[in-house]
Amino acid sequence: MKLATIEAPDGAAHVAAVVGGGELLDLAALRGVVPAADAVPAAMRNLLAGGEAALAAVRTCVAAVEKMSAGEQDGLRQSRTLQAWDDASFLAPVADPRMILSVGLNYRRHLEEMDTPLPEHPAAFLVNPTALTGAGRPIVAPPQCPDMIDYEGEFSFVFGRACHNVGVEEALDYVAGYTIANDVSARDWVGAIFTAEKPFEAIAAWDRNILGKQLPTFCPCGPVIATKDEIADPHDLQLTTTLNGEVMQSTRTDDLVFNLPQIISYFSFWHRFSPGDIVTTGSPAGVGVGRNPPVFMKPGDVVEIEVEGIGKLSNPVVAGEV
Repeated sequence: MKLATIEAPDGAAHVAAVVGGGELLDLAALRGVVPAADAVPAAMRNLLAGGEAALAAVRTCVAAVEKMSAGEQDGLRQSRTLQAWDDASFLAPVADPRMILSVGLNYRRHLEEMDTPLPEHPAAFLVNPTALTGAGRPIVAPPQCPDMIDYEGEFSFVFGRACHNVGVEEALDYVAGYTIANDVSARDWVGAIFTAEKPFEAIAAWDRNILGKQLPTFCPCGPVIATKDEIADPHDLQLTTTLNGEVMQSTRTDDLVFNLPQIISYFSFWHRFSPGDIVTTGSPAGVGVGRNPPVFMKPGDVVEIEVEGIGKLSNPVVAGEV
């Protein structure tokens, strides 16, 4: 099952399920039509927290709509309870996560292109949720640092249960599903990391590099969450990033240095994750800053990230302020 969060005409965030040939079923708008819809929370974070009972209610709604007559389905389209994919206004699949954790230094070939040694432990940083945006929405090149904006296509996962201090063996039990993120990065400060001569100079440079990932719209995510049962092996998926149709990143997730159970176990030692929290698992090789000459995104570009079994996250790049 694939789930999304869409923007309703009144601006509210509604959970939707993908049905049939790719239409989106607004589950909040379905209330009063299919009884099971009353048991589906309107917000994705609450839906995931509801566990299997809430997901079962969604499946019941999808099955009921798919069994409707053509006339009944047309009625749902007229009320926008059923929406064509291209007509939907996507928000991030979890519009209000409590935490976004972005894992870095986690693809072997990416470390090679950046001349970086394999880390002893997983490395990550927190992303400000205000950077989050949805599929189809613009990535804004900000006036204060518009010239070195890079893409980082990332396979990501979403928690379905509160998770703290768990072992590797049980770690995947806490995952609700998988999504896609673009860890957009202003690279203006990355060079100083490699030229720093003293430890604290490198630390200060790294901190500024991380700040270059926190800008508004710099964390596109979506368009959907594929529930865990949709993906047989999260460590054997194809990920492809294109910029204006040209392939920039192409890898399989078997290139990860640290797999998902290792990531979850390691970071849950410190963090207490909540349902709906998002973890990106690192960028593959092919980033713009690692190319010779470098390739950066500019207004007018379109960046797309496709992950096998999940879908495609597409965003235009525009100039302006948020």
